[in-house]
Amino acid sequence: MIDTLIKWSIESYGLLPLMGLLLLIAIAVIIERMYFYAKVLKAGEAMEHDVQLVKYQSVADLNAVADHYEGTLQVDIIKTAVASRGEDAETMDRHIEESILWLLPKMDKNLWLVDTSVTLAPLLGLLGTIIGMIQSFNVLGSAAKGNPDMVTGGIAHALVATAFGLLIAIISVVFLNYFNKRNRLALHQMELLKTMVINRLYGGGSAVHGRSAQSSAS
Repeated sequence: MIDTLIKWSIESYGLLPLMGLLLLIAIAVIIERMYFYAKVLKAGEAMEHDVQLVKYQSVADLNAVADHYEGTLQVDIIKTAVASRGEDAETMDRHIEESILWLLPKMDKNLWLVDTSVTLAPLLGLLGTIIGMIQSFNVLGSAAKGNPDMVTGGIAHALVATAFGLLIAIISVVFLNYFNKRNRLALHQMELLKTMVINRLYGGGSAVHGRSAQSSAS
């Protein structure tokens, strides 16, 4: 088996090992991103629950939530909100939006490798197919044209390259779409956390205090 793989690798001019390397890279990124999104979404869901329990105008409660979730991706949203609480709600919104934009590169880190595999793998498979067919036609035009095994061998190499390239592309495109869905869900969590934090600092609490002041004045 190993001898056959080595032979096919040589006859494909190194394309099959290159495609194997591409598959390994895609699998490594897939495993890392699956762990990353599972951790981020779990933390985001827990933070949504805890922020929902924060009392209006309670900076101490928000600081406690930030301390509890130190090291998570979304904690920057709460820290930014607390740091800019002296401003108005619109200014805080812009500050938090800026912090979210800084987090975006971490969200889609290395996904370009999976995206590249979707396009590159079939092209490498097609190139391997062309090389295999050229070898088959060379055999047909040589003195060995009476040997059918040499002709079918080149065709077999061509089919293996095509199938391998399509397999890599299928695996990559499935997980790429999955990660795009996870990415949108994580961004939705961040937007929800942003709105929740702003409401806790400038929402109902302000209205309650305002009504209390009016009642006292009357």
